[in-house]
Amino acid sequence: MKIGILGGGQLGRMFIQNALKYDDEFYTIDPAYDAPCHNISYFTQGNFKDYQTVLDFGTDKDVVTIEIEHVNADALAELENQGVKVVPNSKIIKTIQQKILQKEFYKENDIPSPDFEIMDGTSEEIKIEFPFVQKLNTGGYDGKGVQLIKNADDLKKLWVEDSVLEKLVDIDKELSVIVAKNERGETKTFPVTEMVADPKLNLLDFNICPTNISDDVAQQIEKITNKFLQVVESPGLFAIELFLDKNGKVWVNETAPRLHNSGHQSQEGNANSQFEQMYRVVTNSPLADTEAFTFSGMLNLVGADGFMGKVIYDGLDEVMKMPKTYVHLYGKTETKPGRKMGHINVLADSREELMDKLISIKSKVIVKS
Repeated sequence: MKIGILGGGQLGRMFIQNALKYDDEFYTIDPAYDAPCHNISYFTQGNFKDYQTVLDFGTDKDVVTIEIEHVNADALAELENQGVKVVPNSKIIKTIQQKILQKEFYKENDIPSPDFEIMDGTSEEIKIEFPFVQKLNTGGYDGKGVQLIKNADDLKKLWVEDSVLEKLVDIDKELSVIVAKNERGETKTFPVTEMVADPKLNLLDFNICPTNISDDVAQQIEKITNKFLQVVESPGLFAIELFLDKNGKVWVNETAPRLHNSGHQSQEGNANSQFEQMYRVVTNSPLADTEAFTFSGMLNLVGADGFMGKVIYDGLDEVMKMPKTYVHLYGKTETKPGRKMGHINVLADSREELMDKLISIKSKVIVKS
């Protein structure tokens, strides 16, 4: 098959690295000439947000997929009209890439998500109670396009743009679950993982699997995933990010219609990784076993403050000597503060051992220039 991927970043790179064991051709498009996929695929430098560019890229492909949701969904719809398979389909991409449509999707389908109101970019009347979170309708990711509005004084920093204003959840834990559905209607769910964010960067710091949750919480999550897979009218791999509040209630924060940072530990921690599962979805193959073998975790390697330029991974040699520790670098030659440059997966026999190893690795490795 000719498989086209909109986006040439690290998610596409790891997808292709996994899928090279099969007999397919992989084509990627990205604005950056040195995108992580540029040297492991048939690469086109181009803008995946441009209608004609996406149309031209996808016309001769057997299937087109995404590794970033901020793409031209109208062009994907036209490719579908021309008979090109698009996974996930253009309708669900368009729904998820707009926070307003995404929130309305949850509401219409009785999927629990925090209360919200819509700001159209002009209205000065805000009814939602403080504190609340403002999420820009389009373009936000990795903590960008999101801000906390605590009180009336904070209203002066409100973005006057189309947004979702969402009730602030009193969070106990941030969780994630990756689900998959193929064209045959077969579904699979990965074990729930716990996400620990870096409060300064608002980026995922650690990912831990399995998470320590009660049977009641597990049942709430199962109900959410089953409902989502029932109502989403598309094959795809989806990362459902969740909040567990301090009263034991689970809420959907948002969904990504693609591979996700919170599934990286599955590369060594599960019978099959999220990247293998994505390949199965895209090719409409039988879905893969998702069983977790043991305790697994992931640490993001992120550019340190004060460094810009050719990347140096200080301390990586020491980490590579550690047992059950696996380094994944993304092929990015230039670092800058907060940029995701790679990750390290760890296996352990207990949660305590896992956390000790992750914290130790974080103290050892500095991404600098």
